[in-house]
Amino acid sequence: MAETDRKLTVSVAAGKGGTGKTLITCSLAQALVSERPGSVQVLDCDVEEPNCSILLHPEIDRREPVTILVPEVDVSLCIHCRKCAHACQVGAIAAIGKAVLTFHDLCSGCGACAYVCPTGAIREVPLRIGEVSHGISPEGIDFIEGRLDVGHQRATPVTHAVKHAISSKLTAIVDAPPGTACPMQEAVAETDYCILVTEPTPFGLANLREAVGTCRRIGVPCGVIVNRDRGEYAEMDEWLAAEAIEVLMRVPERREIAEAYSRGETLMSAGDEWRDELLGLYETIAEAVAAETAATSA
Repeated sequence: MAETDRKLTVSVAAGKGGTGKTLITCSLAQALVSERPGSVQVLDCDVEEPNCSILLHPEIDRREPVTILVPEVDVSLCIHCRKCAHACQVGAIAAIGKAVLTFHDLCSGCGACAYVCPTGAIREVPLRIGEVSHGISPEGIDFIEGRLDVGHQRATPVTHAVKHAISSKLTAIVDAPPGTACPMQEAVAETDYCILVTEPTPFGLANLREAVGTCRRIGVPCGVIVNRDRGEYAEMDEWLAAEAIEVLMRVPERREIAEAYSRGETLMSAGDEWRDELLGLYETIAEAVAAETAATSA
């Protein structure tokens, strides 16, 4: 496996849930660490439903809370001007008569209410919304997981906290949340390359189109892995060819792969051939990133 000048950050995403992106994330990490011990980290940014730990079995040694700042009103200083309520774009603060009500579960933590308050009646206090766990897998994979607390809906700050742990000294693999909404975009943004995992069905193709469009809009190059491939859906191959999107790998629909997954194992346990396939996958990505970098700087 050829050495690269810098360590890449590769995201793994999917236009819909259940396509196998976490399987690919963890399989690729295990293949890479078998070739270069101590050089790989996995960052689980699917913070509403993180499950890389099910396949990597890390030993967690540290947990850190993730907080946002929310408003707290000192009623003795409030002059009831209602500027705070007018400034809030998410309805997290309301001025009714001489009462000011705050709804922390809705708050985005933007700080606009405190900024516009003319008397300093509003101060910002931390509110826990999730946590980031750090650990290491039995193979030596550096593991970081974000988890949004139940009842909270602001995933982005937790995603940011996970991505803050990306090390320039390690090859980082980011498991993004499914879909193409803001949480996926936050996870994929600023990565060197995005692997889009899909399945060969009309539904899979429809969501793949959206995912490819999203990657192009945020400027992240992408390629596709077709999971549970049966070689029966020509429409997907025709679309990929027409869009000049590279098929990085095909994972066939096989019993031994399903059995390994059901045991909490990856492709690395489903057959010896997968190690070389996954290492070749990374080489293809590294070459694509190098070519993209050369074309941009030319």
